[in-house]
Amino acid sequence: MTASASTTWPHDVADIFDRAMVCEYASLTRDGRPVTWPVTPYVGAAGSFDVSTGLTYPDKAERARRDPRVALLCSSADGTALDGVHPRVPVVLVQGRATVRDADLQANTDRYVRASLAKTGAGFAGMPWFLVKRLGWYFARIWVEVTPERILWWPEGDLSRTPEVWTAPGDVVVPASDPAPTGPRLPSRSAPPADWRPFADRTARLGEPVVTMVADGMPLAARTRSAVRTEAGFDVRLPVGVQAAEGPVCLTFHRHGPAMEWQENVVLVGTATAESDRLSVRVERVLNDWSLSGKRRERNRSFLGQGKLLRKRLEVEAARRDQPVPRVRRPHA
Repeated sequence: MTASASTTWPHDVADIFDRAMVCEYASLTRDGRPVTWPVTPYVGAAGSFDVSTGLTYPDKAERARRDPRVALLCSSADGTALDGVHPRVPVVLVQGRATVRDADLQANTDRYVRASLAKTGAGFAGMPWFLVKRLGWYFARIWVEVTPERILWWPEGDLSRTPEVWTAPGDVVVPASDPAPTGPRLPSRSAPPADWRPFADRTARLGEPVVTMVADGMPLAARTRSAVRTEAGFDVRLPVGVQAAEGPVCLTFHRHGPAMEWQENVVLVGTATAESDRLSVRVERVLNDWSLSGKRRERNRSFLGQGKLLRKRLEVEAARRDQPVPRVRRPHA
């Protein structure tokens, strides 16, 4: 896609992604099941919307490298830089193709340090730079650049209204991803929880979920208008303009602080049956998550505790890409 194509996007789409602290990023597993996690979005320099994942937990990127069909949803302004800027912020869904960038880990890390500290840096406010430099396991990044093919747009965030639709003009040219790493990965850090129900109990304080389906061969993420807990899972109501699609689904519940200083996530996957604008979701399992909640001391202990587990992975993942471990460098003014 050329840069000029972005001039036809719905009004202020780039501004929404530029200001939003969180969007929901959906990718597909090997067997075509959607998985959706909250991440921080950025606007790319060449007509893309970009997200990142840690080099030490690269699954979000590896799924996109295998299957570039992805989606990004900016569905809430709560607790973000959009508060007070737009009285009623549009809900924006981007469906497109992903390009994974990890051929230059040092450049990726430099970009993430610069961009994330500018956008969400309050979480590191007051931390001496010599301590920030030790957080390579967090700041070392893989970038996923999403070239839009279709955008749905609900003005003023009103999900009861028919959305506007933008489709990319002509053939979309999507750059190829960097080559996949070689060599074995370390095993998973922990086994997934055996029972999803205690995690579903936590969702009562997290608001309405985002549901991700697979429709017309693409992941489609939508902020639900309502969600009711059932014995088997949840019954959810979709926005106007989104057709219910039966099959594999992902339910993503999350909340976060104004500068991402805390966050809580619950991600459930299962299978849905459809009727009109509603889905009946049978939950099959919960995915491992990394929530940072509670008092600041508890959050810091959890954050730094993860670092102890991930430092070895940093070395392994850099070696799999035949690169040195990237350093955390102070951004230039």
